[in-house]
Amino acid sequence: MKVAQHLWFEKDMESALRLYTSLIPGSRIESMKALPTETPGGPAGSVKVASFTLGDQRYQGLEAGPLDAFNHSFSIMLECETQAEIDRLWSALGEGGTTEQCGWLRDRWGLSWQILPRRLGELINDPDTARAQRVMEAMLQMVKLDIAGLEAAARG
Repeated sequence: MKVAQHLWFEKDMESALRLYTSLIPGSRIESMKALPTETPGGPAGSVKVASFTLGDQRYQGLEAGPLDAFNHSFSIMLECETQAEIDRLWSALGEGGTTEQCGWLRDRWGLSWQILPRRLGELINDPDTARAQRVMEAMLQMVKLDIAGLEAAARG
């Protein structure tokens, strides 16, 4: 058995997948084609399907017009090692989209992303609960997460 996430795009799926796979190492578009027959989503050639990989995760994509908009029930979390990596992804994925509190953003296609430093998980799981609480409180005040700010909160 294989498991893959499935994303339904209203339009412009190819541009979205090209951006996503250019930003995340180990990513690729495996296939993309227009369906040659009429479907409930539209006439022959108007519905596109794709298979792609982001990092180590498999995805299927479908571009078939409006259905249900993406929402926070599904997001893609990117765990970053450095602030430069956070900044690069934040800028590229946030272009034309909207930013949100705590490292969340929606890209221009409406897909939700969480761009988080790996260090955040370590800090909020610290056995010193006061330290972990300071880090959580600092994170809740941030939009794009800042590793130096989280570290400063941990130190008190």
